This record gives sequence, C-alpha cells and structure tokens, in this order.
Amino acid sequence: MLIGRKIGMTQIYQEDGKAVAVTVVQADPCVVIQKKSKEKNGGVNAIQIAAEPVKEKHASKPKLGHAKKAGLDNAFRFSFDMRVDNLDDYELAQEFKVDVFDEGQFVDVTGTSKGRGFQGVIKRHGHHGGPAGHGSMFHRSTGSIGCSAYPARVIKGRPMPGQMGNKKVTVQNVEILGINLEDNLLVLKGAIPGPSKGTVLIRPAVKKRNK
Repeated sequence: MLIGRKIGMTQIYQEDGKAVAVTVVQADPCVVIQKKSKEKNGGVNAIQIAAEPVKEKHASKPKLGHAKKAGLDNAFRFSFDMRVDNLDDYELAQEFKVDVFDEGQFVDVTGTSKGRGFQGVIKRHGHHGGPAGHGSMFHRSTGSIGCSAYPARVIKGRPMPGQMGNKKVTVQNVEILGINLEDNLLVLKGAIPGPSKGTVLIRPAVKKRNK
C-alpha cells in the first residue's frame, strides 16, 4: 500500500500505436510509523504507514510524539492503517517505495471525488427533465416523489437533489502501465478519483489476479 498525490492525466502510446489515457501519481516513500497487534488493537494485526513529512513548527505535539515513538524526527501529514498477516515482517521506520508494485500489476485506488456542490436530479442522477416549451411548467424540477394514500410517504432511496461528490470513492482493478523509480511516479491506466494534487491510497487489487 502506498499514499500518493494525483499529478494529472495524459496519454501514452502502446507498442501497437494505440493511445491510452493514463493518470500519473507521485508516491513518495511511505514510512511504517506504528505496529498494531491483535492483543492491543482491536483483534487485527496492522501497520500504520505515513507520508509527506512536515516541519516541526507545522505539526501538533501529539503527531510529533507519535513519530518519535517510531524513532522518526518529523511528523507526517497523512497516515493509514494496513492489515498484515505477520507483524515480524515489518520494522518501525521501514520505507516503502513505488517498487513495491510491478508493471502490469492491478491495484485498487481510493480517493475523495471532486465536490460539485448542491445539484438537482438532472445533473446528479441523470433524469431527463420535462418539455422545454414555454407553456410547460415542468422543466428541470424533481417532479412527484411520493405515493398515493398508501403508504403515504416517500420511499427510501428516492433520487433527490442534494450534495454531489466529495465522497470516498474506490476504483478497482486499475492497471499499472509504468513505474519511474527515480521520480517516484506511477502511471495508472484510466482515471482515478479526485482532483489534481488530491491524495490517493493505492493497494493491491482484491478482486483481480495480477499478471
């Protein structure tokens, strides 16, 4: 698992000349900052990895103390927990770089989708809307949402206007088309959640076997 930042999208040409849309992610080295055992932490073995060190003046005292327990001088901006089978395979302050993945491997990418504010049912749910003529009194509104006398209420799950985007989204089975060890870059096939410079979490795919 790696924590990275989405740089943006571009395209590359494969050997057959086909252009493929890709997303470039910069995944600087991640550090093991804590080891959590079954006995002490909720019945699972896990390691906590952190990324993006920050200056001491910009870090809170709890974060600094947490980092110093692992023998690290800097606090970190982001941290995530990852379940593992054997804690003895990992050490505090151990680093993970982009070479933990292989070219052609499939990964799951988690990020926060772009926030699009309060939207109506046409933009949010793809409703068609009503006639566009001047005499129509029904253009882009929601329309009828309830039932008749029975059950006389709005059914749960009814598509309605509301907040769109700004949610945790995971895209599965994303193929790694390139790895740049020098600049800590991953080239992922297709699009991933979030805006440019957004934080993403990259993990091995759970539903698709790697090549």
